[in-house]
Amino acid sequence: MSLGQEGAVTKPRLNSAFQRLMSVHWWMAGCYLILFCVGTLMTQLSRTPVRNMLYDFHKSIGVLTMALLTWRILTLIQVMRKKYTKRFPKFSSKWLKNFALHALMYIFMWAVPIAGFLLSNSFKANNVSFFGILLPDIFPENKAMVDVGRSLHFWLSYTFLAVIVLHLMLQWKVVKANWRRFIGFIRAIG
Repeated sequence: MSLGQEGAVTKPRLNSAFQRLMSVHWWMAGCYLILFCVGTLMTQLSRTPVRNMLYDFHKSIGVLTMALLTWRILTLIQVMRKKYTKRFPKFSSKWLKNFALHALMYIFMWAVPIAGFLLSNSFKANNVSFFGILLPDIFPENKAMVDVGRSLHFWLSYTFLAVIVLHLMLQWKVVKANWRRFIGFIRAIG
């Protein structure tokens, strides 16, 4: 809450583009947590129906993150347009480092699932579905590209995880505040 022009208390707008951006940020963070946990688990299992279900679930969440990424980029453009049409950012070294880190994260948010599509489509045609809805192939079936897709998906994923850890370290105050809110929420419902 903040004071308005005449001293009256005003509530922040609940429909602001920034709030939508933060909402999709946290939805995507949850998806990436699921993707990393399920991805790590499924690769350790022997070939069973459970493993196949985990692979399908992993692919579905990967497709969901691509949809959320599209929404996020469109919302980010909206936020930047509102913010930077009034004034340009101060191009300090701190701003440039922050911009570079976030640009790198957006590149990984796009590249990791594309590498996953390369791996899945190269392995077998019609191999990616979104919770049971078969999606068209982006890449042709090509057994020679399976190892390339697997290596790309693996290395891009873990490099992305390292960038996420760096992001968390740079936002440590926010992480601690959100952790306290989460623990308070758990205690309140428990």
